[in-house]
Amino acid sequence: MSAKWKSRLELTGIYTFILFMFIVIMYPLIWALGVSLNPGTSLYSAKIIPENWSLEHYSWLFMDPSSQYALWYKNTLIVASWKTVLSLIVTTFLAYAFSRYNFKGRKHGLYAILLIKMFPVLMGMVALYILLNILGLLDTLAGLILIYVGSSIPMHAFLIKGYFDTIPRDLDESAKIDGAGHFRIFFQIILPLAKPILAVVALFNFMTPFMDFLLPRIVIRSSENYTLAVGLFNLVNQEFSNNFTRFAAGSMLIAIPIAAVFLFLQRFLISGLTAGATKT
Repeated sequence: MSAKWKSRLELTGIYTFILFMFIVIMYPLIWALGVSLNPGTSLYSAKIIPENWSLEHYSWLFMDPSSQYALWYKNTLIVASWKTVLSLIVTTFLAYAFSRYNFKGRKHGLYAILLIKMFPVLMGMVALYILLNILGLLDTLAGLILIYVGSSIPMHAFLIKGYFDTIPRDLDESAKIDGAGHFRIFFQIILPLAKPILAVVALFNFMTPFMDFLLPRIVIRSSENYTLAVGLFNLVNQEFSNNFTRFAAGSMLIAIPIAAVFLFLQRFLISGLTAGATKT
């Protein structure tokens, strides 16, 4: 077989695999969109391409007095925004300390952080539940944010630390010769060069509250404090409920803020994903 035909076969195989994965990913999304446009609330009569499509379910989510979807959306945006900001602040300072400073227990401390990440947050939910109850943060968005921030520290700090290690230390030394202090080096030299990995971590942090169900389900009890995942679950889990088309409409709208953040950060994402955690 000639090299030309071999190259064509390899290229055909690659495109076939990409097409197959595209269909696997897009098929459930197209079904969800089709179900959300079907009139009525029954899932069994819904079609992937509705004959008489309607936006009544999207209108119901925001206009009907009995719907709390707008409130759940607001709660999720609040949790996602605060989680992103606080996690970035904590993890960048922690990563900078492990990357640039030499102190006793530095090496073992980093591995201890990774070891903690090996255990899922749910293993400590009993302790966290009791702690939040003592602090009066149970059934509050603030308590949920604190758990999210704490659970995101180990892995994200390790990723950012790996990226900081790729930034030459000569830049730090030159800045110190010019009279720059630690905070000035951190904010004016390190952070601008670390935008790619910060964009990746910001996207991961922002996405989590929109998709996570277990933690909000345990921490949040009041319907007015629900996030979207818990609220939509209860929408279809109520006794005698038949809100699957409304559930599909609400699920489709979850993608809007995530897509907006992704588009805003996309120019940094590729380099951040490939460069993070390449050096420890």
